[in-house]
Amino acid sequence: MGLLARRTSLPVKVGDVIVGGTAPIVVQSMTNTDTADVARTADQVEALAAAGSELVRITVDREDAARAVPFIRERLDARGVNVPLVGDFHYIGHKLLSQHPACAEALAKYRINPGNVGFREKRDRQFSTMIEVALKHQRPVRIGVNWGSLDQDLAVRLMDENRLQATPKSAQEVTQEALVVSALQSAARAEELGMAADQIILSCKVSDVQSLIAVYANLASRCSYALHLGLTEAGMGSKGIVASTAAMAILLQQGIGDTIRVSLTPAPDGDRTEEVIVAQQILQTMGLRSFVPLVTACPGCGRTTSTVFQRLAEEIQVHIRRQMPVWSRQYEGVEAMTVAVMGCIVNGPGESKHANIGISLPGTGEEPAAPVFIDGEKTITLRGTGLAEEFKRLVEDYVRTHYPPRPAAEPSRDTAAA
Repeated sequence: MGLLARRTSLPVKVGDVIVGGTAPIVVQSMTNTDTADVARTADQVEALAAAGSELVRITVDREDAARAVPFIRERLDARGVNVPLVGDFHYIGHKLLSQHPACAEALAKYRINPGNVGFREKRDRQFSTMIEVALKHQRPVRIGVNWGSLDQDLAVRLMDENRLQATPKSAQEVTQEALVVSALQSAARAEELGMAADQIILSCKVSDVQSLIAVYANLASRCSYALHLGLTEAGMGSKGIVASTAAMAILLQQGIGDTIRVSLTPAPDGDRTEEVIVAQQILQTMGLRSFVPLVTACPGCGRTTSTVFQRLAEEIQVHIRRQMPVWSRQYEGVEAMTVAVMGCIVNGPGESKHANIGISLPGTGEEPAAPVFIDGEKTITLRGTGLAEEFKRLVEDYVRTHYPPRPAAEPSRDTAAA
């Protein structure tokens, strides 16, 4: 069974990026710097954008952060970094947006959490204030519901109603329904205040894989708003990568999702751009978008006791990522190229033939020769200690001779480097 048809959603313009409609699924990320630190935040936004994040969200949690936002935007513009900035607001967003119009203007979108925008009688007034600011500055909003900060009045009401049913649902099912209802009711209220449906993106984030799948399947069936996918806290390392992939791959396979974020917890002093690369790899391995040539490498076994193929695979992958910003500006279609670096004769030649360009290195006890296959045909056999440099030159030659030059004026957002 292949990919199901993409769910029809309304396109939302965020800066120069379109989320939803027929636009490619957008990759986004979020800084973890103190937004009040203009230099560090601008640097991290630039790094995330360079890695391929097409939207970058920043925390706006207090006066100092709100005052810093326009200066962050100025620094980025001066460097030629035009990635749209999304402001993440909780609790006092209505005050910060109202009292800092330069902040409101510098942001391309506002994220509003209906679970903590205000409580009881203040909720509607403060939510309305944020929507009014968005309308004044002609900015779209993401209404982002989290199960960790769900509107408790709504949750309690639905729980009470559920207890009166002949066949009550589980508490988990009621919580899932409360997430969806909170998002939809908030979106309806935003429209009552004058916001168009194509200015609204919805999200209902949880940190449990099965709950995320159930919630988004429900939400997608009940509206045509653009949807932002992601676990609210995926976790660290392989756990976070696996959880995000398991949840989002199923939804994307069902045609659900217009923009994704992989919320990885970085190691101390870890590279924040990892979450961007993982998001791109999810989309690319599912055949939904292409960002950077994929390198296929065998996992190794007793036939590959040498680490030559492992080192070469890593070196080639790093080389491709470094070259991609140049290639994407110069050539059309290079992001879809496939490269194979294999370790022995068992699957090496076959896998290499399936790639645009591949090399099959000798396994333990095999002749010290490495045949190279280009578009399925064996073209040359490499020997000696300079395999890596020779193969990189062949990859460069392949790019130069197989992909047409890109017109200088054409934008390349969909082939952003990873």
